[in-house]
Amino acid sequence: MRLLPGSMRARVTLVTAAGAACVLAICLALLYAALDRQLWAAIDAGLTARAGDLAVALEVGDAVALTDDPMAQLYAPDGRVAAGSAALRERRLLTPEQVRQAGDGALATRTLPVGENGEPIPVRVLTDRLGTGVLAVAVSAEPVHAARGRLALVLFLAAPLLVGALAAGAWAVVRAALRPVDALTRQAAIISSLESDSRLPAVPGEDEIARLAHTLNDMLARLGVAAERERAFVDDASHELRTPLAVLRGELELALDAIGDDREVEQSLRAALGEADRLSRLADDLLLLARARTGALVVRTEAVDLLDLAAAEARRLRPALGVSIEASGEPVVVNADPERLRQVLANLARNSAAAGATTVRIRVTGDRESATVEVADDGPGFPEGLLDAAFARFTRGDDARSGAAPGAGLGLSIVREVVIAHGGLVSARNGAPLGGAVVTARLPLS
Repeated sequence: MRLLPGSMRARVTLVTAAGAACVLAICLALLYAALDRQLWAAIDAGLTARAGDLAVALEVGDAVALTDDPMAQLYAPDGRVAAGSAALRERRLLTPEQVRQAGDGALATRTLPVGENGEPIPVRVLTDRLGTGVLAVAVSAEPVHAARGRLALVLFLAAPLLVGALAAGAWAVVRAALRPVDALTRQAAIISSLESDSRLPAVPGEDEIARLAHTLNDMLARLGVAAERERAFVDDASHELRTPLAVLRGELELALDAIGDDREVEQSLRAALGEADRLSRLADDLLLLARARTGALVVRTEAVDLLDLAAAEARRLRPALGVSIEASGEPVVVNADPERLRQVLANLARNSAAAGATTVRIRVTGDRESATVEVADDGPGFPEGLLDAAFARFTRGDDARSGAAPGAGLGLSIVREVVIAHGGLVSARNGAPLGGAVVTARLPLS
């Protein structure tokens, strides 16, 4: 069962009112105790002063002062009343037992039948020993009890009013503080996922809500950039798929038109098979990038000697690409997925061949923490404006780097995702050792 209201404004007000009620209750209790103590202190000070005056009067033999006192009695050691106030008549302030047990300066509150008509009333009694006798001085405690009652009533009535006022004030303050949040919520509710340029209203000031609005607007800007990239990705993927599909359809139509001419049909079917292979590679590349984006790219690690793997891949790719590919360096063993690493080397070598390079050099080095695989070529290198975005999807350079067999621009993106999946880093530059493009991948040793 839900105990707190759903609205934050109501919850804050409720918690504030509850906290204020607790604090107020403690403060009022302390105030009541302090005032009560002050009242009794005033009563006791008056009794002490009267007892002192009566003691001095009795020492000089002035018994009239005792008789005129409104409520005082002098007791003999055996407990009988030796002298006392005329107003008390036969009524006693102390019993014989209390006289024998009386202490010097002792204070006590008792209910005695000493009212005007003999009714019992609360009195405050002070006892003092004078020689062999006991002096008892008393005063009615009814004014103190009445004052305490009035004070309790006032506090009991004032406390709910104060708590209500505090709750109303908290409600107003929280409402004013959350008004920008309401505005942000309303605006966020009407922003469509397609409205990448929409922003939340700015909140003046530098408080938490202003920072929240700024952070949300930054988030919307990042989401807008991501949405634009997704749209660009879909557009580029559609464009890349359209060309081989059109070629494939054309070749199949040619094969149908050339039925009876076996050579023409064979050429068309072989061309269609090549386009189907291109479509298959493009689909595989897109699937790999999609898995990498969702964190589902699987790498099956095992001990791999990078130099042996690079040398074997160079021997395999050399006749296929028609370029000189050399592998050198030092043996470095890492825990990695050999198939994915072969894919990295193959993509880099194909990019170099497509850019017009004639020589590709793979160099493997290592230190205590990482292994480095550097792939360099003697081609024209990355265009100056492309270097920073070389690893983005569907990024291709000019005709010099496209060559006769342009790809979809996914090779370097796959290289980056595979290296990142292994916990490594990849970078691109132009220059030494061959003067063309240089791609460097760093893989952790453990």
